Amino acid sequence: MRPLAIDQLAASAPDAARARAFVTGKAFPLVEGTCATFVWLGHADGVTVRHWIYGLESQNALTRMPNTDLWYLTLEIPPRSRIEYKLEIHRGGGSEWIEDPLNPNRARDPFGANSVLQGEGYEAPAWAKPDPLAREGTIERFTIDSRAFGGARGGALYLPARFRQTRRYPLLVVHDGGDYLNYAGMKTVLDNLIHRLEIPDLVVAFSDSPDRLREYANDERHAAFVTEELVPEIARRVPLLETPQARCLMGASFGAIAAFSTAVRYPAFWGRLLLQSGSFAFTDIGRHNRRGPLFDRVVEFVNQYRSEPAAVSERLFVSCGVYESLIYENRSMVPLLASTGMEVRFVEARDGHNWENWRDRLREGLSWLFPGPLMFIYE
Repeated sequence: MRPLAIDQLAASAPDAARARAFVTGKAFPLVEGTCATFVWLGHADGVTVRHWIYGLESQNALTRMPNTDLWYLTLEIPPRSRIEYKLEIHRGGGSEWIEDPLNPNRARDPFGANSVLQGEGYEAPAWAKPDPLAREGTIERFTIDSRAFGGARGGALYLPARFRQTRRYPLLVVHDGGDYLNYAGMKTVLDNLIHRLEIPDLVVAFSDSPDRLREYANDERHAAFVTEELVPEIARRVPLLETPQARCLMGASFGAIAAFSTAVRYPAFWGRLLLQSGSFAFTDIGRHNRRGPLFDRVVEFVNQYRSEPAAVSERLFVSCGVYESLIYENRSMVPLLASTGMEVRFVEARDGHNWENWRDRLREGLSWLFPGPLMFIYE
């Protein structure tokens, strides 16, 4: 099925001028119900959409409308979907990947930027956008001389706008903290949720690793650094609540593995965990790891935990996108985690393995783990 606008253009014996007029003033991709039509206008030997939807062909060819340089492709996209993509333009035996020039919606990540298809019913959350009424917290840089790693480690500390040295605060520690700040707008999210009284005033430590694929894969040095060095250093600087319920560890992808494996090594210390798109790779039979050698230590860790599951925290918020290859592993882990007596909330989204998916789940995750006075009433 093609959108009515495309059918009308095709029926009008289009030429280059009609093609240019067709794209003027329209938002692309064209979304009509569950149909989304991608459009490219320009000289090419071929055009394909490159997307990150696991289970769907990673490249889909556009069709050229006769007598024009307008190319189009219609895909069926479920409501409330959010999909990142690029266009691959083929010319003269070569090709290049570009952002869609007809689509103003962009998502940034450490590798650059992607165009974003917003399906019917999806809207970027208001609480993720700057609110002029929300008082801003502050960000302070810090450095720790780590015994576990044998060198200096840096990070950033978020203090809420109403911070006082005479009060004690819950602590949230964020893996890949720089990326959460840069690509998930997490400072803005914290400012807004605290302003709206949906979460309490929090102290947040944003931590990064120079070798995350090794240090986040169930590394005992990392667990010791976070628990035995980072937390005491933050407590030396600012007054913290000292109960497990007031300590939360979070991360996405390998960062979620780092958070969970740290909690396994230090059970009952971290009373809250927020795990987004966790790389919970495991093997049901044998030792073969289909995800490659980078996941070997992760597979070993997850296999061991699955063989002897135990409660390591009190509350876990787990989220994953249904367009991710990791959705199977996350769905499989949730009942196992709940079987230990831990309280688990699992949320799926029609999105992929990306920072704005993780951003869009922050309100639900943080407000459930740390309900503010307004949220607590309805808990």
